[in-house]
Amino acid sequence: MTRLPDPSVRPAGLADQFGRVARDLRVSVTDRCNLRCTYCMPAEGLPWMPRAEMLTDEEMLRIIGLFVRDGITQVRLTGGEPLLRRSLVDLVAGIAALEPRPKIAMTTNGVGLERVAHRLKDAGLDRVNVSLDTIDSQTFTRLTRRDRLADVEAGLKAAADAGLTPVKVNAVAMRGINDESVADVLAWCLERGYELRFIEQMPLDAQHAWDRSDMITADEIRERLSRRWELTPLPAADRGSAPAERFLVDGGPETVGIIASVSAPFCAACDRTRLTADGQVRNCLFSTTETDLRGPLREGATDDELLALMRGEMWRKRRGHGIGDPDFVQPDRPMSAIGG
Repeated sequence: MTRLPDPSVRPAGLADQFGRVARDLRVSVTDRCNLRCTYCMPAEGLPWMPRAEMLTDEEMLRIIGLFVRDGITQVRLTGGEPLLRRSLVDLVAGIAALEPRPKIAMTTNGVGLERVAHRLKDAGLDRVNVSLDTIDSQTFTRLTRRDRLADVEAGLKAAADAGLTPVKVNAVAMRGINDESVADVLAWCLERGYELRFIEQMPLDAQHAWDRSDMITADEIRERLSRRWELTPLPAADRGSAPAERFLVDGGPETVGIIASVSAPFCAACDRTRLTADGQVRNCLFSTTETDLRGPLREGATDDELLALMRGEMWRKRRGHGIGDPDFVQPDRPMSAIGG
């Protein structure tokens, strides 16, 4: 990537110094979660944000509307666990009413999805990703510290029945825990018509215990899957800014994706920006800085003033996330507070 010149001549919209323009907004609607995944947080959970610090629906919709005005075409709702925000259906409806209407997706752990999938679809949600690392009930309980696999399965089925398609499943392979069963997860998803995406484990745990030497790489995942299926890479030109490298499974039409966030990062094509539940804009998942919008918004900032803050944050986006660099520092916020 080539660094662009003086900021006074930077492109319009949410551009950075390397020519990337944000089109995809990740919105964390809450930091709370109803699971306690071992690679994300301690068993006792984390100190949750006080509700007064979280954006109200009206504040969130105003900021999302400004992002859409400045070129965002997809909004993905995340958490914590987004289903724990009681007003989620109304929030989806508010986003769907924006002009121009963005595509609306959600990443969830699936617990509780069964009861609201149809209402979310009716409100305007287009599709859903469900995080599921294992289909073995005992392993699921050890990983999440909750016996809720049946609820996740029911949520996935409800999402498919509601038309929140393509229903995608996100899985993280962890050495000595579920890495030898990745093929079983793919077989399970193929049987049910879900699109599986494996994601390399990233340094975003609250405990700061991530160790790259323990990480299952994208190449290892592919090797394990190739023991059972023939995987044919789809053309790189079809990928665009999507994080997953996709493969036809035994000639297709079914596919599986592998997201090599650490070993082969896609930073050069990244078109994402992020809004936290407490109103901070982050230009990268691994950023160690962020720009506050909540304070200025509550103090009466105009739309143009807020847009200037958003654009300034994007302009400071680094060339890449820097994992593996000698000076890499893991963000203070864990994944549950940033949003997936």
